[in-house]
Amino acid sequence: MDLHDVLIRPIITENTMDMMAGKKYAFEVDKRATKTQIKNAVEKIFNVKVEKILTTNRIGKVKRVGKNEGKRSDWKRAVVKLTADSKGIEFFEGLM
Repeated sequence: MDLHDVLIRPIITENTMDMMAGKKYAFEVDKRATKTQIKNAVEKIFNVKVEKILTTNRIGKVKRVGKNEGKRSDWKRAVVKLTADSKGIEFFEGLM
């Protein structure tokens, strides 16, 4: 799996904006990606040092429109904590 295929998109919410003060960043990642692959991708792409990674598998909601029922797709979230001496990820700096 290519490094750029591991990270799908950053997750930007009020909760994740508060986590940035502690050098924690949230990403939607490929469902098949392991913690090692996520760590390597973040370190290579953003040129930072990763201390810890927490991953969760999120289950998509069931939605209805009239009598038709469907389901949103399942996805995986990774919260990446950087080391104390590492610089922040520049992509998120303009959002704060």
